[in-house]
Amino acid sequence: MKKVISFSVLGLLLLMFLDACKKDSPEEEPSPVPTTPGNETVTVNLDSVPYTNLSQYRFFTGDMKNNTPNDGVIQYRPASELFTDYAHKKRFVWVPAGMKGTYVADNKIINFPVGTALIKTFYYDNVQPANVTKIIETRVMIRKSTGWIFADYIWSEDQTEATLSVNGSLVSLDWEEAGTPKSTVYRIPSETECLICHKSNSLPIPIGIKPQNLDNDFTYPSGKFNQLQYFISKGILENNLPPNIVSTIDYHDTTQTLKLRLRSYLDTNCGHCHQENSHCDYRPIRLAFSETTDPVNLGQCVTPDDLFDPTLSNVIFPGNYNKSMMYFRLSSTDENNRMPLLGRTIVDEAGLKLLRDYISSISNCTD
Repeated sequence: MKKVISFSVLGLLLLMFLDACKKDSPEEEPSPVPTTPGNETVTVNLDSVPYTNLSQYRFFTGDMKNNTPNDGVIQYRPASELFTDYAHKKRFVWVPAGMKGTYVADNKIINFPVGTALIKTFYYDNVQPANVTKIIETRVMIRKSTGWIFADYIWSEDQTEATLSVNGSLVSLDWEEAGTPKSTVYRIPSETECLICHKSNSLPIPIGIKPQNLDNDFTYPSGKFNQLQYFISKGILENNLPPNIVSTIDYHDTTQTLKLRLRSYLDTNCGHCHQENSHCDYRPIRLAFSETTDPVNLGQCVTPDDLFDPTLSNVIFPGNYNKSMMYFRLSSTDENNRMPLLGRTIVDEAGLKLLRDYISSISNCTD
């Protein structure tokens, strides 16, 4: 009887052991999508950047393609956004802990401390044939002790990682924009091409993160706030702002005047090149927002410096857009004639209509 009980107990123990082993052996599962753990802080080692992969910075938490900002990474959006062949953008700023940027002037880049990173992701919705969102690139600017550097990261087809590229590349795209099929060969810029727009006296600089572009509301996870005040509340900007900031507006806002809308549009799309110490400073126009209160800087009744077509007798010919060089350049897709030089292969129909409406609304050189 004792032997029977012993064998029964032994058999039971053996079954329990085998069952435990089975539980300890994980079933085969597909490889998970790479993520950035939410409890890992942003890493910007100035001796090592630019990193090979975007994920190494830990700017984003969770599934990286969602661009969910990690702790300390703050999203922002200028009042008027650059047109880049209809690409959508997400912009972020990260400032090292305990450090702050300072206000310089309404129209000047916020003076961020060494170690600051600016992040900008370019993507399209409704990309065909699968009708999906596709991220093309994420551009990063980092301020080192010697100045700002560029780092452009091209996203993989499976949208799990983005890899550093300095030479640029081309991406063929078909997508739907507001229900209309569109296509382009999107140009990811080389490091040299980045400098064409992002420079002052040949030194690399950011463009859009100025008080004049951020003195407006943005919807954050915790609610809608003025972006500059939000920066202050998050400890990345000194509270040294003037009581009033002369600001750009959203050029799509039809409640605003045509001139204010056009000035805002030209500032974000053209002003960085058409100002002193920039790529097109040899041209007779100055298109930064702070300068276009003067109609001469805007190009009204100004003779173009390249009269390749005598019918285009003014940069802006009051009342006649067909005689206006600016309208011709914005409507052209020819590399030798189009404006802006880079970032556009398709006509920006909304911007072109805005310029057409403005030119049609003025009758003299001083309107």
